[in-house]
Amino acid sequence: MLFVIDFDGTLSVGDTVDAMLERFADDRWKVLETDWLKGDITAIDCMQQQLDLVKVDQVTLENFFRGIQLDASFIPFYKHISQFSKVAIVSDGLDHAIDVATHNAAIPHMPIYANKLHFRPNGVSISYPYRNIHCKAGNGVCKCQIAEQLSADVDGPIVLIGDGKSDYCLAKHADIVFAKGKLIKHCEQENIAFRRFQTFAEVLEVVKEWGVAKKWPLNPSAKNLVA
Repeated sequence: MLFVIDFDGTLSVGDTVDAMLERFADDRWKVLETDWLKGDITAIDCMQQQLDLVKVDQVTLENFFRGIQLDASFIPFYKHISQFSKVAIVSDGLDHAIDVATHNAAIPHMPIYANKLHFRPNGVSISYPYRNIHCKAGNGVCKCQIAEQLSADVDGPIVLIGDGKSDYCLAKHADIVFAKGKLIKHCEQENIAFRRFQTFAEVLEVVKEWGVAKKWPLNPSAKNLVA
């Protein structure tokens, strides 16, 4: 099986990008965020313009990333599922933030797919190595495309664990969805089967139940992955 795990608001307790903008950008980032949530601009346009507002040096920002609070129950969850499943962090956030935060928390190494953060004098920029120009969701990272690639040699279901708008597209196609935050409302509106969670300890309990029952509660409405 394959576990696709979101980072901001899922593995991390809060939204890393929003916290960074709150600390190092002026309030124009909030207007851009509202425009994105309303669908007036794409996630890519939003993130690019928001990061242009960030004024900080590399040392200060990396120290900030080290202070990101992660779900303390993730490590025992990962140690259990990695025995029988492929696992990847797939985020529409920033790769360097995830690298620094997970390393600082002694989380075991795993593949990370996220937008690439670049440092420039007293600021940052972004590029999109996992963008799919055909993706209707308009995210910097196409989670459906990555899940399709990672599941090519996987025998078993695709499991999404997420909380927000960047997870909406994959939620339609994943076999099993664990949701919190905005993703709960989206799943309810779109009639997508899901399981609520707040911490990875709760997800771990459910996964262990699958092992006892010898089966997975697959979503009957899940569709084939599309680009």
